[in-house]
Amino acid sequence: MLILEFKRYKMTTTCITRYTVHPSDFKKYDTQRIRDEFLVDPVMENDRIHLVYSHFDRFIVGGAVPVSGPLPLKAVNQLKSEYFLERRELGIINVGGLGRVITDNETFELQYKEALYIGRGTKTVVFESADASRPAHFYLNSTPAHHNYPSKLVRQNDANVLQLGSKKTSNERCVNQLIIQEVVQTCQLQMGLTELKPGSVWNTMPAHTHERRMETYFYFEVPDWQAICHFMGEPQETRHLFMKNEQAVISPSWSIHSAAGTTNYCFIWGMAGENLDYTDMDPAPADQLR
Repeated sequence: MLILEFKRYKMTTTCITRYTVHPSDFKKYDTQRIRDEFLVDPVMENDRIHLVYSHFDRFIVGGAVPVSGPLPLKAVNQLKSEYFLERRELGIINVGGLGRVITDNETFELQYKEALYIGRGTKTVVFESADASRPAHFYLNSTPAHHNYPSKLVRQNDANVLQLGSKKTSNERCVNQLIIQEVVQTCQLQMGLTELKPGSVWNTMPAHTHERRMETYFYFEVPDWQAICHFMGEPQETRHLFMKNEQAVISPSWSIHSAAGTTNYCFIWGMAGENLDYTDMDPAPADQLR
């Protein structure tokens, strides 16, 4: 049993709260207000854990970058709990160098693009990098949980892989379903990683909404001087956000979530809601968007 004395660590975690938004109000938002409410930045910062607690399905999104030493995941004030996963589950995907996640009685090593599910009731969660010169970048999604499921490491070859789109429509992509019903038992959290093929720039097209779920997107492998134009809003009342590498966006159930980049890229999607049916979506065909 690994026991860590958290009190010897300095406080390195920040967490802010974001409240839900009605689509009628969203229509009136200017660019800055949209960014304030939905863009998550920063996500990754050396020796910090950054979190955003959203009232859309009480979803937490964030990142951890351990460099000079371990980073423990502590309960933040918004949770009013003894420890972070007292009533929650956690999904982690590493988008940096080799890293380790230390839990109550296990240590998991995560390579680039590998995932880890940690179940409710786990008291100790500590992030470490194997090499400080190439630190791990742990992307985090957390949702409320009603049951304790065992933690599980998901390597890339464990994923359920979908090949979607085509070069003709500039959306040829590989969808790696990592933390999903067919791979890992969870209460409501689902996560995966989509890789756009060279020459393709559109993701999640045709677009759709999730009336029964919300979703977050985290963009990475976006080169310097390139950008992602992320689309959101109701299908007949769309808006957009220009995003950079390692930024995330919160997408409500009433909003489409799709994007086009100035080059190919990768993104991580995370979902929460009332079911675990990946195909539960309401289509928004491209020729009907406004």
